[in-house]
Amino acid sequence: MNNKNSIHIFDNKKVRALWDAEKEKWYFSIVDVVQVLTDSLNAQGYRRVLKKRLLDEGNETVTNCNGLKMKAADGKMRMTDVADTEQLFRLVQSIPSPKAEPFKLWLAQLATQRLDEMQDPEITIDRAMEQYHRLGYSENWINQRLKSIEVRKELTNEWKRRGVQEGVQFATLTDIITQAWSDKTTKEYKQLKGLKKENLRDNMTNTELILNMLAEASTKDISVVVNPETFEQNKTVAKQGDKVANVARKELEAQTGKKVVSELNAKTALEIKNNQNEK
Repeated sequence: MNNKNSIHIFDNKKVRALWDAEKEKWYFSIVDVVQVLTDSLNAQGYRRVLKKRLLDEGNETVTNCNGLKMKAADGKMRMTDVADTEQLFRLVQSIPSPKAEPFKLWLAQLATQRLDEMQDPEITIDRAMEQYHRLGYSENWINQRLKSIEVRKELTNEWKRRGVQEGVQFATLTDIITQAWSDKTTKEYKQLKGLKKENLRDNMTNTELILNMLAEASTKDISVVVNPETFEQNKTVAKQGDKVANVARKELEAQTGKKVVSELNAKTALEIKNNQNEK
């Protein structure tokens, strides 16, 4: 199953979800849905009572639900009962709540949006821009971030063509790229910015994004020419590509007298911006 983790917001509450690309289905955390519909102080307990009642009534909806790993409140991936859209519609009918109808409309809209995005990728980009705007990012930063997504996609497509496996091998090459141009591993880079689970690129400055893009674009271009056949050869290419960005970073630092890789992250940048607007 090719899953994509996601979090959606209904009535200002989070609903964890996974997108199954093969089945083209959303799977939603049942306990999260119970929480948003009931406002229960013990959603897990409510879920258990509901499950027993439905089983006693001979309703097989709950027995057909899957268990998938989702990120829990403590940040760890834990097995969670999930249901697809059709199963959720049936479960919602069993929960007395004034939010039931609005929730079903919201659920149907999510399914439609995802199918629309698959047909027209530009919709995904538009929604990403809208989300970044809501978070307070500048127009210039948003443009750089979207371009970095495109550059990253071109690189990962090149890796796939070379037989590099998603997961550990992708992460290893990414770490080589990050360290080669910034002189910091991905872990060290995130620690510098005070990040934990947050996306590193979403917390880079404009200059950091540009140099990271240069490193990834250079790696892709060199790979196309060199045609690496093994993972070790791909690692060598990654180091070669990042020398370009490393040289650019050091030259810029020499000219400005300032470090490019900084502690600034999205949260502190927005706080600075808001403080400046208040003055």
